[in-house]
Amino acid sequence: MGGARAALCSVIMILCRQTALQWTSAQEVKVREKFSHSKKGPEYGYKNLAVFYGACSFDCLFCQNWHYRELIGRLEPAMSARRHADLVDESTSCICYFGGDPSPQMPHAIAASKIAIERNEGILRVCWESNGNMSFGSLTQAAELSMESGGTIKFDIKAWDENLHIALCGITNKRTLKNFEWLANYEKSRSEPVFLVASTLLVPGYVDSHEVESIARFISDLDSEIPYNLLAFHPQFCMNDMPATTLRDAQECLKQAKSHLANVRIGNLHLLM
Repeated sequence: MGGARAALCSVIMILCRQTALQWTSAQEVKVREKFSHSKKGPEYGYKNLAVFYGACSFDCLFCQNWHYRELIGRLEPAMSARRHADLVDESTSCICYFGGDPSPQMPHAIAASKIAIERNEGILRVCWESNGNMSFGSLTQAAELSMESGGTIKFDIKAWDENLHIALCGITNKRTLKNFEWLANYEKSRSEPVFLVASTLLVPGYVDSHEVESIARFISDLDSEIPYNLLAFHPQFCMNDMPATTLRDAQECLKQAKSHLANVRIGNLHLLM
């Protein structure tokens, strides 16, 4: 198991919360029998294993979870892929990888997921929340795991303009966009539940309605039904002196995104000014 010891800085959190999927058609009941313990609504009595990685392939000035860097400094807690898989029990219906970001630790996440699925005879969805900056080989394996298990992949598209992306995140967005495009074509092999989702943080003065419209147009050219979440900004990390996203700016971004996409919403409404 080559990737079993790949992640030296992973924090495993078990959140005993209701798990839910996104559905869009009348095939819901039939598909739920395959991917969900509930025929309608949340899965009561089941939990999501939320895996927070102390690593990231971006260096965003506005990082909302910048504390992951403290894990890198300590190089702990360390957990093997097999020990990670041991945390999946009969009441676990979903594993979700986030952070930080899972992209630098894909061998560990993929290995742990495969072990857990092999041991589990029931429902176990594999989901990802990522900046999308992983290798193509890792992307295809992650996509296969999510596709077959009923999981969802969410890419956080930070910005459309490459120069802006480099300024804010320290790296180009080319791989993220290329990987998202591949996933949009791959998702057509499963219509339910929702396979691919995008999100964008509305950073005041930087990620504005023009950026959002460009991202929405890019997504629409692939599939106008892909859900797109606009997230309100809260001052963090190197941008802790910035204002929060205003309601007016969020509504303008929502308007532009809806001109291209069918499923757009604003998240973190309580953070809007």
